[in-house]
Amino acid sequence: MLHLRLLTPADRTSEVLGLIDKTVGTAHLVVVPGAARDPQGDLVLCDVAREAGDELITGLRDLGIDACGSISVDDIDLSLSTRADHAEEEAPGEGADAVIWEQLVGATHEESTLSVTYLAFLSLATMIAACGVVLDNAILIVGAMAVGPEFGPLAGFCTSLVQRAPRLAWRSFSALIVGFAVAIVITVGFSHLMTWLGQFDAAKLEADRPNTAFIYQPDVFSFVVALLAGVAGTLSLTSAKSGALVGVAISVTTVPAAANAAVAFSFQEYRQAWGSTEQLLLNLGGIVLAGTVTLLVQKALWARRTAGPRMRGI
Repeated sequence: MLHLRLLTPADRTSEVLGLIDKTVGTAHLVVVPGAARDPQGDLVLCDVAREAGDELITGLRDLGIDACGSISVDDIDLSLSTRADHAEEEAPGEGADAVIWEQLVGATHEESTLSVTYLAFLSLATMIAACGVVLDNAILIVGAMAVGPEFGPLAGFCTSLVQRAPRLAWRSFSALIVGFAVAIVITVGFSHLMTWLGQFDAAKLEADRPNTAFIYQPDVFSFVVALLAGVAGTLSLTSAKSGALVGVAISVTTVPAAANAAVAFSFQEYRQAWGSTEQLLLNLGGIVLAGTVTLLVQKALWARRTAGPRMRGI
């Protein structure tokens, strides 16, 4: 279930209540006239089954409530109510399969912001991975993958393509390009520092590295894994039963590839630098392709599943 808190102008409240009353899957409607001060108006509270949430939110936006008032949505972790159970049974489809597009756009918009924190996490992840590739240490590679925040802008870019949101697309693309560029430049400096301290050297980079050589040797499996990770990551973001995103983060070779490219470049090992760059681009492209297709399929399947009467009394 989702909990909606609406601030509506007094002259629009009747329209909002009419929409809520007609929407299948709603319950626990509360109206507090005159409670809102900024903006002035009424406070309307209700719960809605996740399956019907996107439809109701879209209807509220069509009424312009987001412009003249406010629409807030929260997930309800526990609801002990017969009315809530009935609302979920009444709503079409399954809650775990429903995509709340406004919620997805909002989440990916925040995750795609090019902030100091984002750059710090991506740079730190790349430096950790740099230690991993020099030491041929798979544990450090996995740790760096888990720290990297790059899936946020990747998901944002996929969402923007499906929702035709050019501003989100540009924001996500900028976060990816600028983020990796900054992380690689910082890691090149880190590599020079570690070389000066006697911890990194070209011999370690060029030696046999059975645990990490795959990072600069892209192949068909690199693209296949990126596709599978893109599907899994997208489902983890859109599903109510999300819990796989960390697993996705440690399954693709984006941050380690950027790290290996940076270290190789610092030692003028251009063969490895180019191979790592190919690996990075291959993974980014595979995730974007799979994520976009997954969202398109989800949108089409959900539209077919919920086709037909979805309003009370229709």
